Amino acid sequence: MADAFSSSSENVIQRVVDVTVGESNPVEKLEELYQIKDICGFITEHQFEKVALQFPDELLVDAVAVALEIERNSNAKPFILGDTSYGSCCVDEVAAEHVGADCIVHYGSACLSPSKRLPLMYVFERRPVDLEKCTSAFRELYPDTHSHIIILYDVNYVHAIDDLVALLSPEYPNLVVSELVVEGEQCYSHGRIKRLHDDTCLSEGDNNQLIYQFGRQFSLTSGLSITDYSMFYVGQEGAILTNFMMTWNRCSFCSFDPIKMTGRTESVSINRALMKRYYAIERAKDANVVGILVGTLGVSDYLQIIQQLKEAIHGAGKKSYLFAMGKLNVPKLANFLEIDIFVLIACPENSLLDSSEFYKPVVTPFEMEVACNRKREWSEEYVTDFRHLLPGGQSHVPLADQQEEGSETDVSLITGALRSQNLMSSEPEVSSFGSSVVLRNQMLTVANTNSAASFLAERSWRGLEQNLGATPVVKAVEGRRGIAIAYEEEG
Repeated sequence: MADAFSSSSENVIQRVVDVTVGESNPVEKLEELYQIKDICGFITEHQFEKVALQFPDELLVDAVAVALEIERNSNAKPFILGDTSYGSCCVDEVAAEHVGADCIVHYGSACLSPSKRLPLMYVFERRPVDLEKCTSAFRELYPDTHSHIIILYDVNYVHAIDDLVALLSPEYPNLVVSELVVEGEQCYSHGRIKRLHDDTCLSEGDNNQLIYQFGRQFSLTSGLSITDYSMFYVGQEGAILTNFMMTWNRCSFCSFDPIKMTGRTESVSINRALMKRYYAIERAKDANVVGILVGTLGVSDYLQIIQQLKEAIHGAGKKSYLFAMGKLNVPKLANFLEIDIFVLIACPENSLLDSSEFYKPVVTPFEMEVACNRKREWSEEYVTDFRHLLPGGQSHVPLADQQEEGSETDVSLITGALRSQNLMSSEPEVSSFGSSVVLRNQMLTVANTNSAASFLAERSWRGLEQNLGATPVVKAVEGRRGIAIAYEEEG
């Protein structure tokens, strides 16, 4: 194997990246897998001219063949959206608008977060499920046939749920199956998903009968609450299951993995997971500078939660900076050492980011509100959908009045130091040039307001010197050609 540093420029450019790619499906199977006939009917009915086809990475192998079939059977021009700006489960409306698309067809796994800019059609994968083994695992996990059980599932297994319920319902009279539901008048599907209208209850309704959460809707028996039910999930272990378990953390969960074809009682300690999240909240309380990470541009109401977070952070006497950087990774966030903690605004499936490898913690909007809003207390409720935190949402808590009790002190559970939670007064701050200490309220509480620029000034290396006015202005000249490892003029 040649050494990377001694390779020529041609070898560097032609080097192949080792990526696992699935085999493409034959043309005769594309209709069954990708619902091409239904998509063409959808396009023709609404007379769309440009159609954006959004594929996850694992389905890109069939993208060209699907696009050709759609173009051949309709009058529309398809555009393939490959690498999405954020998570592939979210609809990438920004990329679709870049090509002037009239609608979007979203393939594969989806978080079903509401998107309202463009007409949308979901097409899920039809992943196989061994119904015999699934029902057998269900009976072993629930020997009591009178148990109250709710069936949840990954969207890619929705095609098999009706058959599963038909096999189990005669034995289990208290079985409840969830339905896939999406918000918005512009969302369409091929019969596997229902549209949620504005007059439909979006949360626990009268007598706690109707539950709507994460694109799933189901009804409870009169007199029972969600905690009286057990959850059975069909799908692989991952973000979707974790999201359900964190939200309904007082319910017992079992699952069936269609790939491994085994069922199990979920043994992941939710209390332990919640304590890890509570530790992140304590870090957020200690933080002075907060970075707000925009992890979606497609989920509706994301601008409102940004503004609400800014107000909550400002009211707690902290500074905030807004970042939009696409998909997150450790090197990106490591560039901002002045940030004490980050808060991620994303869809529910992408909100619970494991930040153990990051230099600074990454929390959810709910956790940041617990840290900054004195009226919101940590309880058994856990919110991963940020829209529930907005005014009118089922978990909305108004911000503490800035005129009430200007300051209160508690002890940090991490550092053991006293921590003052100061509310910003309505009076303008008074400061002098060059001073980093300002008067906050009439109780003479002071706060450090050093900005990111001050933090940068304290670094040993602060970037290239600008030398404004000292560098002569010259005409542009032709630069080097090639890549840094071997410029052409260097032979």
